[in-house]
Amino acid sequence: MDWQGRRQSTNVEDRRKTSTVAGIGGGVGGLVVIGLLVFSLLTGTDTSQLVGLVEGIGTPSTEVTTGQLTEDEQLQLDYVETILADTEDVWTKIFKEQFNMVYEPPKLVLFTGYVQTGSGMASADMGPFYSPADKTVYMDLSFFEDMGNEYGAQIKDEIAGKSGDFVVAYVIAHEVGHHVQNLLGTSDAMYLRIEGKSEEVANEYSVCLELQADFYAGIFAYYDNKLNSAIEAGDIDAAVIAAEAIGDDTLQKNAQGYAQPDTFTHGTSAQRAEWFKKGYDTGDVTQGDTFKEILGVDLQ
Repeated sequence: MDWQGRRQSTNVEDRRKTSTVAGIGGGVGGLVVIGLLVFSLLTGTDTSQLVGLVEGIGTPSTEVTTGQLTEDEQLQLDYVETILADTEDVWTKIFKEQFNMVYEPPKLVLFTGYVQTGSGMASADMGPFYSPADKTVYMDLSFFEDMGNEYGAQIKDEIAGKSGDFVVAYVIAHEVGHHVQNLLGTSDAMYLRIEGKSEEVANEYSVCLELQADFYAGIFAYYDNKLNSAIEAGDIDAAVIAAEAIGDDTLQKNAQGYAQPDTFTHGTSAQRAEWFKKGYDTGDVTQGDTFKEILGVDLQ
């Protein structure tokens, strides 16, 4: 990806050298906190007060500064700041021209190990995620080493040993896609639809939400290339391979030898690749209504 020399976002906070050490450890309190956070991210419910109560049972978390950024870590930061700036430019344009709205950029926090979010304590084991409580994307960059080492997304190696620079851009764009859903009211409308429904129904809606975020990542790639000529040969293939690597069916087969479709929450490998490609190929944000196309449901 051609990314150097462009504007860098001021909405990135790098906490990698100021790590949160969770006093709750791996005990019951820790499991409860993670459970509350997952519930908060899925439903949009603010569980921060409950998390605070649970954390109070054990040793409080502390912030530990471990040193200055290495040259590679600074390069990673420069890249993330550039990609987030690109998402800001793309979605500012789309919101103004197609929605007649002012785009409110999210924040992005880089962290190591554990991080305090608007919904409570989170672990790097969760992978990159968006917290609607504080409109912030959280990323531990070790996720991209996992992408290369465990999931087979061995692409170009341009960002300090990571699995290809555009794979990182794809994941950032996907999480920013959740922010777009939050701003447009899609997330809230979905939560109202699944309230009181079975877990299987909630999972079906979750799949549509995630696939739409993949579509929005494709929309970002389309516009980023149009505005900045950013896409290079192999970038889109890299994103498609990454999307396929983290499909529910692939992850479940790798973990347990078989897939359970009724437990899918993000979509199959084929679906994730398909919706990302649809966004990139069309550049038409109106074609991303996954809820209507997959479930036949109009959220509005």
